[in-house]
Amino acid sequence: MKWHCFGLYRAKRIAMLNKPSKLFLVDDDPFCRQLMEHAIRGLGFEDIHCFDNGAACLDALIEEPDIIFLDQMMGSVSGTDALKAIKRFNPDIYVVLVSGQQQVQVAVDSLKYGAFDYVVKDEQLTDRLATVLAKIGQVQEMLASRQKPKSRFLSLFSL
Repeated sequence: MKWHCFGLYRAKRIAMLNKPSKLFLVDDDPFCRQLMEHAIRGLGFEDIHCFDNGAACLDALIEEPDIIFLDQMMGSVSGTDALKAIKRFNPDIYVVLVSGQQQVQVAVDSLKYGAFDYVVKDEQLTDRLATVLAKIGQVQEMLASRQKPKSRFLSLFSL
């Protein structure tokens, strides 16, 4: 069983390395933040920026992150409030809410406001992060394959 899990882990890692991504990790709990950072670095991601509050993350949005992992319960700016502000700034950023709560309404609301996914902080957190990053990689591949090149007809008239 462990061998199978390792193979799945490796396959996910390879699939996600197609496009370098800038990631933001936002969590006021230093242990969780470091755990997530270590797990994501283990998947091959290198451009990771960590923040201990939502306001600092919002101030750094000009750095154009591709993916943001956002804790739901933080100090003055909640994860939901930060999510709304991030989506107003750039709706194309993949935002994943991470929370110690398993409240269905919080998860539903976060998806309603534009979160890509909602991940519960538990003993399977690192596996769930890998799964979400693999899903994001699949979506990016699908979107890239849907972009059609200019038609030959239109290219005749371009300067």
